Amino acid sequence: MRSTSSARLRFAAAAVALVTVLAGCADEVSGNGANAGGGKTSGKTVRIMVGGLDKVIYLPAVLTQRLGFFQEQGVDVQLLTEPAGVQATTALVAGEVQGVVGFYDHTLDLQAKGKRVESVVQLARTPGEVEIVSKKAEGDLRSPADFKGKKLGVTGLGSSTDFLTKYLAVRNGVKVSDVTPVAVGAGQTFVSALQQGSVDGGMTTDPTVTQVLAQGTGKVLVDLRTPEGSRAALGGLYPASSLYMNTSWVDGHKETTQKLANAFVKTLAWMASHSPEEIAAKMPADYAKGGKDLYVQAVKNTLPMFTRDGVMPDDGPKTVHDVLKAFNPTIRGADIDLEKTYTTEFVRKAG
Repeated sequence: MRSTSSARLRFAAAAVALVTVLAGCADEVSGNGANAGGGKTSGKTVRIMVGGLDKVIYLPAVLTQRLGFFQEQGVDVQLLTEPAGVQATTALVAGEVQGVVGFYDHTLDLQAKGKRVESVVQLARTPGEVEIVSKKAEGDLRSPADFKGKKLGVTGLGSSTDFLTKYLAVRNGVKVSDVTPVAVGAGQTFVSALQQGSVDGGMTTDPTVTQVLAQGTGKVLVDLRTPEGSRAALGGLYPASSLYMNTSWVDGHKETTQKLANAFVKTLAWMASHSPEEIAAKMPADYAKGGKDLYVQAVKNTLPMFTRDGVMPDDGPKTVHDVLKAFNPTIRGADIDLEKTYTTEFVRKAG
């Protein structure tokens, strides 16, 4: 018993240390910490883990902070970062954070495991992901039908990129067991894996996609950044980037949840009325690792994925369910109540 207790204490200490380190990273992103932008807050901090702060698919999180909309609503938000969505989900379930900006599909996966988590603001209607093939492998990797025997990069095992890669394989007649997923993270670690031949291809997002294409080290195999691309590859709109939270926390903090929804919806509306150049100018300068022009192009390429009002697309949850159960026996065997995986209560009031 003493050994077990000591192990738990060490785990808890490690978790606290991780959150503390990530909090420092979030402060650097905002320039002046979580309160950058001015305005009075309630003093109660809401910690939100983002599946990669510098990914364009999650741009609304940092942009909302940079525009000062959280502060305008009187809510103190601390943005943390974890490149793999599965790790962000773990932090939410463990109670280390109150929300996650990540893929909606995790809410279905968690429900199948007995957890109640729901999307509160649906930021995107498509994944925004791109399956890239390396120049070295493009000769025999021309479509997902060629996935058999290939090493394919994903941000993390059990992540949404892992889910989507498996579905693309199954939909094109390749068994999941015939594909080797490799956790390569995102950004430079993804680029390095592609260049060094550690993977034949992989799924990533902008600005990494734009950088890879500019360098000539890979080319697009499947583009999920637009509604058209999502429908062609996945059979419909696939709502992805969202603010999802534990249902119990939402029910117990409706006022704060409404403030978060107000801020995010205002950002989505702002994005819809501003150019890629104006949006890029509001983001931290170090996000444009490939240069300002490439970053603007990355934003432009990804903008079609975002909703304008934070509302879940009508046919979105069914598409996500169909995709997941095609390769995931746990989802296939579970009685998933899709209406409990999201709520439009707060975004409709915000709109």
